[in-house]
Amino acid sequence: METVEVLDKFKNGELSLEDTLHFFEEKKYAEMNFAKLDTDRKERQGFAEVIFCNKKADEHLKEIFKKIYDDNGEVFGTRASKHQYEVIKEVISDIEYDEISGILKKEKNKEKIGNIAVVTAGTADIAVAEEAALTVEYFGGNVTRVYDVGVSGIHRLLDKIDVINKANCVITIAGMEGALASVIGGLVKNPVIAVPTSVGYGASFDGLSALLTMINSCANGISVVNIDNGYGAAYVATQINRLACKENGGNDGE
Repeated sequence: METVEVLDKFKNGELSLEDTLHFFEEKKYAEMNFAKLDTDRKERQGFAEVIFCNKKADEHLKEIFKKIYDDNGEVFGTRASKHQYEVIKEVISDIEYDEISGILKKEKNKEKIGNIAVVTAGTADIAVAEEAALTVEYFGGNVTRVYDVGVSGIHRLLDKIDVINKANCVITIAGMEGALASVIGGLVKNPVIAVPTSVGYGASFDGLSALLTMINSCANGISVVNIDNGYGAAYVATQINRLACKENGGNDGE
């Protein structure tokens, strides 16, 4: 239960004073011996805990997914394998898996607000882009996908710049030399979150080249997350989108 629900139940006589005090005094995490789930995170930050699936043992992953789903009615995991999808189906039969992004989720129907543009330089960046896009949608934001508009064919980007400019925030995803973030940063009015990807030939150093380009950008309004970190970009973009919608008094992304 969340704080408002507990207080409503106390007010209506459905919870005793002792039980109400216990709710506020108890540890706000679930002790599972191998894990301590942060059950208070949504109350503190507005987002429930998300599961990073890579390298987790099957039995641990099953228990974590089931606990979060039982508590929240939805659950979201990143960097999941097809094998892990089959494992989680044993405890959540209708869990959804996106093989491109590695997202493993079961979500409630929710109203989507605002607008976040997710833009890629090439089609090889789409796995990271979909991690970002699906995260935004899970957290309740609308997404405009604009893929394969890299600087080697700048006319493709310019053709879509009006659409991108309507977003409250832009997630720009690029490998190789990572120049797309600087170009977009010089063309749009709203914040840009740049995501370097590990796409590229040998001298790209698995994304280090794109990372260095992005953090050295002369364009204003650009923030940079780690290599291939679509989830991290989506989290920050969602915070910006929520603030923009609150300021605008609605869900208009323009």
